[in-house]
Amino acid sequence: MFKEIHKGGLAYMTAPNIPFTHAFTTRFGGVSGGIFESLNLGENRGDEPEAVRENYRRLKAALGIERLCFTKQVHGAAVKYVTGRDARGPFDPLPYACDGLVTDEPGLGLIAFTADCVPILLCDPERRVAAAVHAGWRGTVADIAGEAVKAMEALGCDPVNIQAAIGPCISRCCFETGPEVPEAVMAVLGKEGREYIDDPGRDEDKFFVDLKGVNRALLIRAGVRPESVAVSDECTVCESEKYWSHRATGGRRGAQAAVIALS
Repeated sequence: MFKEIHKGGLAYMTAPNIPFTHAFTTRFGGVSGGIFESLNLGENRGDEPEAVRENYRRLKAALGIERLCFTKQVHGAAVKYVTGRDARGPFDPLPYACDGLVTDEPGLGLIAFTADCVPILLCDPERRVAAAVHAGWRGTVADIAGEAVKAMEALGCDPVNIQAAIGPCISRCCFETGPEVPEAVMAVLGKEGREYIDDPGRDEDKFFVDLKGVNRALLIRAGVRPESVAVSDECTVCESEKYWSHRATGGRRGAQAAVIALS
């Protein structure tokens, strides 16, 4: 079971199997106002920059992290290796775009932003490697989960030692899509993909898709043990008072973050 932590005024979730400093943030504990109340970590949503900077200051203080690595997310499957040279502050320019970050450097916080998309944190406690992944549906079917495992393998990890946590995101109950998403799921998973697709029967062009389940299946296919994948049961749409949800707010929202740092 994921656990809710209250620290430094913040409320955030932790996974049962990640032994390093990490968090799946909620909407609570920041200083932003209006539609961004209160812990908005999105830099490009229209919030006041000073409020966002203070939100990050509070996050770093609560987690005991001094340096953070961000990325310009593009709904792809690229995973970048980062070091302390890539650390930056909010609103600093970013010279690269990708949807996954991996490091073997202690004390460096990796950030993945979401507001319905799937946040995935991974770590290898033996090789001491960590990764943070943003998996929208396009990144999911492009197998960014598997690409993150490959990036960790390139740093000496054995997938059987990797622990993974899929955090709060849009769940099967609320991810209604057109046929393009089920088709893409079937393309990447084959017949197994049917397990993660529901046809409600009321519209031949509408389906419900389980992105959590798809990402879990892809992690297992990449070599992560099934028992090493923790999956949050919370839905950001159903619990939009606790989490930022693009669908629930019609896009008038902030962003939460999944964060991990090697100790």
